Amino acid sequence: MNSMVKGGILLIVALLAGTYFMAGDAFQLGEDYINDLTMLAAVAIISITVFVSLKYVNQIKNDTASGKLADDNWDGIGEYMNAVPTGWAILFMGTIVWMMWYWFEGYPINQFSQIGQYNQEVNEYNVKFKEAHDNPTEDTLKAMGKSIFFVQCAPCHGAEADGINGKAQDLSQRMSKEQILDVINNGSNKLGYPMGMMPPGMASGAGAEKIATWIAGGMKGEQPAEFAACASCHGPDGKGMNGMAPNLSGYDNTLVTHVLNTGKKGIIGTMPSFKGRLNETQVKAVASYLQSIQGE
Repeated sequence: MNSMVKGGILLIVALLAGTYFMAGDAFQLGEDYINDLTMLAAVAIISITVFVSLKYVNQIKNDTASGKLADDNWDGIGEYMNAVPTGWAILFMGTIVWMMWYWFEGYPINQFSQIGQYNQEVNEYNVKFKEAHDNPTEDTLKAMGKSIFFVQCAPCHGAEADGINGKAQDLSQRMSKEQILDVINNGSNKLGYPMGMMPPGMASGAGAEKIATWIAGGMKGEQPAEFAACASCHGPDGKGMNGMAPNLSGYDNTLVTHVLNTGKKGIIGTMPSFKGRLNETQVKAVASYLQSIQGE
């Protein structure tokens, strides 16, 4: 046995010892066939890698190239027309077989999965939640919405929903005149309403100022004539024509649902979508809470 083979064996033993030292606690050999296969795969991969490496190192040191050269060459460097090495071909086909086994029969498809267990528990909880809050009262919705707001919304909008001194949108009040003017000037196509995109420049100059002032003031008093351009989508009363466009009079269920499901570009960055994180009752609860604090 030459020194190269002895060195290879010692390297395999050292690598296996290091593998078991680092991850041995994760292997309960004999108790789970997945762990057994994993350890067997580690032994096989380390052994094959070392011996294949030694084989080619030995070839580099001792072998000379032979065979028929291809007609083409690159800067005088030719390529031999030799067959694919048997060992490489076996490993290649073995990898494909392993892939097929892993895909159709192996872990984690038909084995325990923490993600699968979590998803199952979430689905079971949502069923119980829906049964418990099938017909919640307005007080229940407000209390639920307040709790959700403190966890999900307060980090950006503040515990009082005041936007933390302008760092985010103030949800305790109606939209400001500046926010309304920004939408009038730049348009909006982020909330996915049936009426589609609001184009920029629906009004300008003094007309835009009148519209923004009237909406920000609670839509009280005489409606400016320029609002006719807005009424075609938002309705004469500005309430969105039964969900076809955003309600300009307050944060109703439809508006809150669209914002939470699609996200929204804000002052300090883009608000992410909460779709899938909040169920229908929770979204309704957030809307109810925001409606309850308007103008406080």
